[in-house]
Amino acid sequence: MWAAYIALAHLPIMSPKEGTTHHAHEVTDDTVTRLAELDEKPWYKKHHLRLLYLTMFPACIGVEMTSGFDSSMINGLQSVNSWDAFFHSPRSTLLGLISAMYSLGAILVLPFVPLVTDRLGRRHAITLGSVLMIIGAALQTASQNYLARYLKKTLVGMFVASRLIIGLGIPFAIVAASSLIGELSHPKERAIIGSLFNSCYFIGSIVAAGVTLGTFKMQNNWGWRIPSLLQLVPSALQIMFIYFMPESPRWLISKGRGDEAMAILVKYHAEGDENSEFVKAEYVQIEKTLELEREADNLGWGQLVATPGMPFLVELFPFQARAKGISVFQFFSRGAGFFNQFVNPIGIANAGWKYYISYCIFLLFEVIFVYFLFPETHGHTLEELAFLYEDDKVVEQKKRVEKEIHEHEGDLKIDEGKV
Repeated sequence: MWAAYIALAHLPIMSPKEGTTHHAHEVTDDTVTRLAELDEKPWYKKHHLRLLYLTMFPACIGVEMTSGFDSSMINGLQSVNSWDAFFHSPRSTLLGLISAMYSLGAILVLPFVPLVTDRLGRRHAITLGSVLMIIGAALQTASQNYLARYLKKTLVGMFVASRLIIGLGIPFAIVAASSLIGELSHPKERAIIGSLFNSCYFIGSIVAAGVTLGTFKMQNNWGWRIPSLLQLVPSALQIMFIYFMPESPRWLISKGRGDEAMAILVKYHAEGDENSEFVKAEYVQIEKTLELEREADNLGWGQLVATPGMPFLVELFPFQARAKGISVFQFFSRGAGFFNQFVNPIGIANAGWKYYISYCIFLLFEVIFVYFLFPETHGHTLEELAFLYEDDKVVEQKKRVEKEIHEHEGDLKIDEGKV
């Protein structure tokens, strides 16, 4: 049953840099990826995998749409006359505070996100985040004039509190959803699905702009309550669909539930074929990589950011550090968001359109930084990327995977180059 694995591990390949022939196992342990490439059947012709991806859209990918909608809605509400009148025309510092509370809520809760995501599982973390966002959206929609003497303070305070609660929820959903997408997707489509997840932020932003454009002429308070109420929709969809999704196989293996993980891999990565050599090799690679990670697991928060060669990419973080790593990324992202949302109204008031030049300069820096310093992750499994910058662990990982294979198969002899 391991015939294809062992054969592929010894196929000769050409080194592009040296022009010499090496065996694959002497260069990198990419056998699972190479087995995946042998499968030429597209995902949309596979019943179980197609169903997984379709369910993933409202349950996980929609999380970034939620983030984009919630983050951008305040910008749209400023054009809604009923909102401006109801909150007595907040400007400058007060408007910056209202805008920034969403990011502040995310920053405050980030230290707790990895604990929930790693201990309770990816699906429960998404549910928790979605429930918090529903509570916040309901509170925002229901802002009322119930203390006339303290009208302005009360209304703004209630709205600010709702934005804070929504911010508390979004990191749980984003960290868990991005992890679950990477850990559940078939290696052939993982990079595409992950990129789609990130790009959906802008879909949410565009929808938020469109909704407020459609309501800004309404003279009553529903002009701003409707956009606030619609924040409930994506979070409700996540709660409805998330338990139709399987749990992360990697999380299950890390909790000693290997049989459940294997069943998930067989169903979605092999269409129910229990004899699939690809799935068996994939399972061994995951199991042995997690074993190696646990032995070297000293990844506290300080050690995490000190790990050599670790840019904030979801795919490069080992499983044991993935939730913490994404949380660190979210910390810087939400910190920048808090700063920008608080400062933007002040900067625009003082500098006008010239304020946007600072954004252009930073975007240029990002393009140069990503082009020269970010590694390519397409065409590799998460396990092949786990120790990308740690050569000693790559060698140990390869040895353990090969040992496990030979223990199952015995001293199997195969003609080189035949699968």
